[in-house]
Amino acid sequence: MLYDIGEKKKLLKSMLSQKRYQHSLNVAAECRKLAEKYGEDPDKAYFAGLLHDICKELPAQEQKELVLASGYAVCREELETRSLWHAIAGAYYVKSRFGVEDIDILDSIRFHTVGRAGMTRLEEIVYLGDLISAERDYKDVDKMRKITYISLDEAMLEAFSFSIKNQVKKGGLIPLCTVEGYNFYTRLVNEEIIKTDKK
Repeated sequence: MLYDIGEKKKLLKSMLSQKRYQHSLNVAAECRKLAEKYGEDPDKAYFAGLLHDICKELPAQEQKELVLASGYAVCREELETRSLWHAIAGAYYVKSRFGVEDIDILDSIRFHTVGRAGMTRLEEIVYLGDLISAERDYKDVDKMRKITYISLDEAMLEAFSFSIKNQVKKGGLIPLCTVEGYNFYTRLVNEEIIKTDKK
């Protein structure tokens, strides 16, 4: 697949604030680096990272309409949390507007906010690329960056823990797929620890 990055950047620039556009460029660059490290297609990762927030600044009503038109399975918690709509809307927008059929790209946009169990390598890369992009400056971002370049599984577990703690602190709803993702990566990391101990 050929990724027409120039055209997408032009459109993105017209749809997003300068700050959000810069974030998208940073995430794309981070995704490329992670793809090179972990054996994923760097161009595909850049493309998915670039477009992950394409619907972030559309009016709420427009986002919701895209979510409802998407045909994706969307849980109640997602429907009741406006800040999550842009990911579902974005995946549908990229599919319907650009004709992208690659499920891996679409799912990496769809799940970049909530995560899920059994994410593909590309999904993990976009999820983490968004979390550790260059402009991020939350308290434990350096720790998160370090873990991400050591182990994707451990980084995903750390990211899910971080996300769930944040939601609990804010009194927000936690989608079932996020809880399932946390459990999935907890088991994965624990199994890896057991294997290492047996060696």
